[in-house]
Amino acid sequence: MDTQFAQLIVNGIAVGSIIALAAVGLTLTYGILRLSNFAHGDFLTLGAYLTWLINTIGVNIWLSMILAAGGTVAAMLLSEKLLWSKMRSIRATSTTLIIISIGLALFLRNGIIFIWGGKNQNYNLPVTPALDIAGLKVPQNQLLVLGLAVLAILALHYLLQNTKIGKAMRAVADDLDLARVSGINVDRVILWTWVIAGSLTSLGGSMYGLITAVRPNMGWFLILPLFASVILGGIGNPYGAIAAAFIIGIVQEISTPWLGSQYKQGVALLIMILVLLIRPKGLFKGTI
Repeated sequence: MDTQFAQLIVNGIAVGSIIALAAVGLTLTYGILRLSNFAHGDFLTLGAYLTWLINTIGVNIWLSMILAAGGTVAAMLLSEKLLWSKMRSIRATSTTLIIISIGLALFLRNGIIFIWGGKNQNYNLPVTPALDIAGLKVPQNQLLVLGLAVLAILALHYLLQNTKIGKAMRAVADDLDLARVSGINVDRVILWTWVIAGSLTSLGGSMYGLITAVRPNMGWFLILPLFASVILGGIGNPYGAIAAAFIIGIVQEISTPWLGSQYKQGVALLIMILVLLIRPKGLFKGTI
């Protein structure tokens, strides 16, 4: 049982690292653009499918991930130009934005099914044996996923804390109008927000495809844990979202021997509700 428990924790860390990457993108779009983007999970799916598409024509998996991130960012910037910038200019209500984002999610998912079909796909990768670490069988892909997630999180930390655009993003998250008056180029900050959110979300999708199959509803099933991480970690706080994602990933996996895998999402929601009853603003301070 102890070995099984440790194995579930290892699986939870791998899933948590994927949730963390996508949750950072989601919390940034909320913190800076005040947008609860329900299409976020489907952009994650798009990243996984673009990685699979590029990989199957013979491109190296790592290069495929980078190119897929570029494609996902382009799709997010297109949605910004066609939808979100117009909605901001007419000061649309948050309810309107949520309904539009759900519509965009359905459009993306059905578009993916229309183009690539509904069956599961797998990357064109050689089969690698699982590593034996202290009696645990750890698939090499899980270690790669964790390593990539740590690198991406460190890069994000550097960008937010040490670069001019990072400081501008924090200022816009605190007060958009004050940032505009202070001479910060808000449009540039919005552009960078989408680039960072798109890159991290696409990377999360690509990595999720490494440890499971690539399928049309993969992002939709992650949207609840994603929102749970964002709310649990304090809305708009990327570091909080990362910590909450690991908590949710591990607890979800640990719960499977008792509840079965079909209730994983319910566990994410239950953790969020319990924490919010005690700390209504989440575990950490909200906004960047």
